[in-house]
Amino acid sequence: MAAAPALADVVAPGDVVFGEYGEVETSLTGVPGDSAAGREAFINRGLGNCLACHENSEMSDQPFHGEVGPMLDGVGDRWSEADLRGIIVNSKNIFPDTIMPAFYENAGFINTREDLIGETILTAQQVEDVVAYLMTLQD
Repeated sequence: MAAAPALADVVAPGDVVFGEYGEVETSLTGVPGDSAAGREAFINRGLGNCLACHENSEMSDQPFHGEVGPMLDGVGDRWSEADLRGIIVNSKNIFPDTIMPAFYENAGFINTREDLIGETILTAQQVEDVVAYLMTLQD
């Protein structure tokens, strides 16, 4: 098994810089995302759990696709990498009324379980990996 890359310059959740439209131009890790790892985080019901809300034809073999969020087929054509990163970090910066959680925020929530205070749903590298996976979903 290969060693994980060193992530010396990981952007902390509170230090993420959002653009005017909610996009995040700069990688959170400086390490390219791994689309295979991103696919695993996307499908994992204990991590991204993206299938709970989104349909995705590339994962047609997986059960229980949700219909709350938009279909993700072709999302890599519709959004830039920076836009997708911003949506995953905190989608409310782009879609204020969404029920999609902020996957890379760790403060400012109400009724947070004590053991989750200061934690994020995804790590910085997992965000980059999911972005890499979503960029593969092109028409």
